[in-house]
Amino acid sequence: MKRGPDIGSALAAALGKNAAMAGCAIEPRHSGWARWASATFQGARHKLTLTATTGEGFDAWIGKLDQAELPISGHVVADVQVVALRRAGSRVEADIEALTVEAA
Repeated sequence: MKRGPDIGSALAAALGKNAAMAGCAIEPRHSGWARWASATFQGARHKLTLTATTGEGFDAWIGKLDQAELPISGHVVADVQVVALRRAGSRVEADIEALTVEAA
C-alpha cells in the first residue's frame, strides 16, 4: 500500500496552493509537528516558517490566512495563526502555527 505525505508535508502543500491562488509564492523553510489529542479528537500541532517576496499579494494572503480554506485529505485545519512576521528588504519570513484534526 502506498502512503501519502505526512500531515506536516500535506499542510505545507495546502498553504502553498492557497498562497498561489492568492497570487503569491511561498517557500517553507522550517516545519515540525507533534501529535495532539483531546478527549474527542486526534490531530497534530504544527509550527512552520515560510518565506516569500514582500508585496500586496503576500500581504493580502497572510492577512486573511486565519480564514483560509486549506483542504487536506482526511484532516481538517481547525486553526491557523500567524505568530510572527519579519521583513528584510524584499523578503518576508512568517512563523505559522496550526492545528489539524483527523476527520472521522
